[in-house]
Amino acid sequence: MTVSPLIWGITIVVILALLAFDYFFHIRKAHVPSLKEAAIWSSIYVGLAVLFGILVLIFGGGQMGSEYFAGYITEKALSVDNLFVFLIIMASFRVPREDQQKVLLFGIVFSLIARTGFIFLGAALINSFAWVFYIFGLILLLTAGNLLKPGDHGDNQANNFMIRLAKKLFHTTDKYDGDKLFTTVNGKRALTPMLLVMVAIGGTDILFALDSIPAIFGLTQNVFIVFTATAFSLMGLRQLYFLIDGLLDRLIYLSYGLAAILAFIGVKLILHALHENNLPFINDGEHVNVIEITTGLSLSVIIGVLIVTVVLSLISPAGKAQTAINNARRHAVDYLDLDYTADANERERIYRALTAEEAQIVQMPLKYRNKAKDVDAIREQVKEAHRQHEAFLNR
Repeated sequence: MTVSPLIWGITIVVILALLAFDYFFHIRKAHVPSLKEAAIWSSIYVGLAVLFGILVLIFGGGQMGSEYFAGYITEKALSVDNLFVFLIIMASFRVPREDQQKVLLFGIVFSLIARTGFIFLGAALINSFAWVFYIFGLILLLTAGNLLKPGDHGDNQANNFMIRLAKKLFHTTDKYDGDKLFTTVNGKRALTPMLLVMVAIGGTDILFALDSIPAIFGLTQNVFIVFTATAFSLMGLRQLYFLIDGLLDRLIYLSYGLAAILAFIGVKLILHALHENNLPFINDGEHVNVIEITTGLSLSVIIGVLIVTVVLSLISPAGKAQTAINNARRHAVDYLDLDYTADANERERIYRALTAEEAQIVQMPLKYRNKAKDVDAIREQVKEAHRQHEAFLNR
């Protein structure tokens, strides 16, 4: 189905309006969103995405509607996986919790711009060169393999090339000045960590697009569907971050589920490339008679894999143990370095979270407790957090 310029225009205006609303009504005043606020707005954005999908289903037909929902669910799952890296980046830069919303919104906007560029570039390549499907398929298979490597989310993504270059070329400071991007230190203008963390988020967003865009092109080649499914999957990502913050580590099998989905779509793309083949060294440039995977089957596989992945993660004793231990370590480290935030309630919030996680850990079998990496160092950090809290109360 060909989408008219009017529909394109209305859709882009709606998306820009949602981003503007997010900034002026939620982000402008720095604050830590409550669980209730995050839950309500996450539900609203998911509801808007589903409503848009229903409209596509009604006016575009069953095929177009199925492609939208398959693309949206896949991109949303990949976005949740990306939150792991956002969490690591913001922890590395010690971003004040009340300013994390602004960093996330910047990441969403930058990601939307970067992915839009990749979408139109990908569409142009597909229209001109059918063999691009082979490349997209191989990219997804390689990405699936990388997701299965241990420690996929543990790398320090903040120390990337763009950050090292910025620190080398410009005068930077390690201290935040509210949410300002620039500040003055000893009479000299300097970049704050707020600007550097945005650069880090933007750089990783480009890397995310390299597997995200081939994945959705494996489900549909309709540029309107690719764009809208990608855009709506990014909407509400900021609220989702605060809603599931602390539960991200619990999804210990998410990387396996995503690897299975990307590998499945990669195979689907290669089969489609063989069906459309015009490369002379494959079957003498003739089409290869292979099975083509339908959108309905793709949607079923994606939903099924995600359900199994999430359920297994949530009921797994190892997942519960890993979540509590990782969060205890994170909150102990945060408590020992509270000069990065101006929020007076942050000390008590972090300490309450730490004690709750300790109570969980104590009730777990030793075999799960002792599996944690650097468990002795974590115990020392927790002990020091208790000592500092006691000293704070006795001041």
